[in-house]
Amino acid sequence: MPLAPLVDSLGRVHDNLRISVTDRCNIRCFYCMPEHDVHFVERREILDFEEIERFVRIAVTLGINKLRVTGGEPLVRRDIPVLIRRLSAIPGIRDLALTTNGVLLPQLAGPLYEAGLRRLNVHIDTLDRERFLRITRRDDLDKVLEGLEAAKRAGYSRIKLNAVAVKNLVEPDIVPLARFARENGFEVRYIEFMPLDAQNLWDRSKVLLADQIIETLSREISPLRPIPDPDPRAPATEYEYADGGGTVGFIASVSRPFCLNCNRVRLTADGKLRYCLFAIEEDDVKGLMRSGASDEQIAALIRRNIAGKWEGHEINSTRFVAPPRPMYSIGG
Repeated sequence: MPLAPLVDSLGRVHDNLRISVTDRCNIRCFYCMPEHDVHFVERREILDFEEIERFVRIAVTLGINKLRVTGGEPLVRRDIPVLIRRLSAIPGIRDLALTTNGVLLPQLAGPLYEAGLRRLNVHIDTLDRERFLRITRRDDLDKVLEGLEAAKRAGYSRIKLNAVAVKNLVEPDIVPLARFARENGFEVRYIEFMPLDAQNLWDRSKVLLADQIIETLSREISPLRPIPDPDPRAPATEYEYADGGGTVGFIASVSRPFCLNCNRVRLTADGKLRYCLFAIEEDDVKGLMRSGASDEQIAALIRRNIAGKWEGHEINSTRFVAPPRPMYSIGG
């Protein structure tokens, strides 16, 4: 029986934990990582599986029931199916998903499914090999497509495609990616380009806005209409095609911030707790754990972190300050 739920000063109830298991990645998307001289955390500073499992078990007593495993690229973490098996077995977890770039899915889609994973988010911005290479700096599109096929064969109940929408770059990919998703039973989610890159390349003029994508898909494929009775706390606003050809999601952090409905908290690979992707401050869970803290002390830290959560990131305000960590270091 959970204790009192995790509620912040604005009354937002938190039940969703995102766990980064590594800051390493096997591709180099320009909006996330520099191509060279990437500074990773030393291995001994990364939480081990026992520490992650312990944290989750404590968080469950506070009302956490949804987990998403992220990176960096989580599939580069050795023995990741072992962690998935351990997390999926924790009583009280109702939903477990994993976000991946898909490069290692050909080998791991089956083992992850056998370990208990049922939902996947696969990052893919384009089906064009040249643009894929330009974005990721790696020629791995064939591996990602092979990984998606492997995931379909394995039997995953839901596979989503995540595509970052960068203006003057991915416009030719919007419709082909949507058609690919429709043909394969996937849901594509277009994510507005956010100020989380490692090289300070972001500015608002480079954001391909959700409304522009909705207009394009409605014109080129089928009219889109909002799904009735959506989950107000979901980060994606979901639409359905009028012709019954599936759904499309939009994570419009720039044009339609959803901060006032946020239910998420994040644990970084190096054991820091963050109440927001864009948070400036974070709390040191790893330090507590490795100094012999009790479960009660760790639970108290979680409550303090959530209690201090800000109203929102203010991307559209002059008060916005980019977080001191890049995306790959925070966790997607």
